[in-house]
Amino acid sequence: MFVFVCAGCGAELTTPLSQVALPVHAHQKYGNGIQLPVLMESGTFAVDSEPWGPPWRTWEEVHPDEAAARGVYAPVYALSDGAPGAIVIAPGDARGTVLIPENRGGGYCCGLDGADGPNVACAECALPVASRIDDCSLWQAMWLAPNAVRRLPADGADAAPLSWAELMAEGKGTPPFEPIATWGSRMRAGHWSNHLWSWSPQWEAAAGRALAHLLVASEGRPVIVPDGLVGEVFQHALDALLPAGPPARRAVLAGPGRPAPGGDADILLVPSHPQTGEVWAPAGTAAYPVPLPFGVWLWLVFPEPDLPVPASGGLPDGVLRDDFDPPALRPHHLFRADWGTFRHTLARLPAIRSPWLREIVNGLTQHSRVGFF
Repeated sequence: MFVFVCAGCGAELTTPLSQVALPVHAHQKYGNGIQLPVLMESGTFAVDSEPWGPPWRTWEEVHPDEAAARGVYAPVYALSDGAPGAIVIAPGDARGTVLIPENRGGGYCCGLDGADGPNVACAECALPVASRIDDCSLWQAMWLAPNAVRRLPADGADAAPLSWAELMAEGKGTPPFEPIATWGSRMRAGHWSNHLWSWSPQWEAAAGRALAHLLVASEGRPVIVPDGLVGEVFQHALDALLPAGPPARRAVLAGPGRPAPGGDADILLVPSHPQTGEVWAPAGTAAYPVPLPFGVWLWLVFPEPDLPVPASGGLPDGVLRDDFDPPALRPHHLFRADWGTFRHTLARLPAIRSPWLREIVNGLTQHSRVGFF
């Protein structure tokens, strides 16, 4: 485990934390005026290997060779010239910090967005050390500036990362839909009104990354994914993006506890480890691995049924009710992958330089994206 301390005075700025993989949805902007929860689980931190935060340069200001050296192979809106290695923690795990009054609201809508750089300082020496983010449509987080903090070992060694078998036994799947609150909305007597149920933002971000990989793996041919929830998430977008003519490539779910993929599988939808970020890969196959967050992958492999609607009428004396929670309500629209995550991922895959793939992406106007992004 580690604690982070101020690089200026050495004061402790966090509780002891264990490192996990950076969530796919770390920089996701979701909807408009939406209340998103805390990004990181308490007691954990993750590191973003790419530069993040101001100053920014637009794509026109960056030479393509410089962008390629940074692992960006297609135009993006802007690239950060900030220091790589920003550390993200849950805001509740911060200690000894204070907001910087003159820089606490730059660019905000309903809260803080960190657009103007660090808005949190060390309480001991006033060195700017972090950016607090709690604006609407952004995941709540505290981003520690890598050049303003130092990481020190804490008492107590980290346990070894869970094995794939242990992760499967733990069984922590991520539900595909959930109640989403808009800014200022309230929960009525413990029950969310129907229109607030939405596809999970985490699923939309996960699908955005996976869809970018699926396009690369398609090699310009149609892709067929399994029926059911997998098809609901991916097939509509794949059919819209890829040509219908050439022989299709077949994608299957693969991973720990699953049968070995057959020789006719061209693409494997596989989990990434939530602690290490390692992508599960079977031996002896040339199939393209498409990574999914473990919780999303687990739900696709073992979908949990919706709770039944409680029956009307009374129960016999002495029988306790356990059906006070309403059943999960499905969203009223088709699943849509997160466009920002899709674009971010695809720009960082070298295959985007292929003419056939660039033609597909260049044809994605705002109008044509409606329905699957």
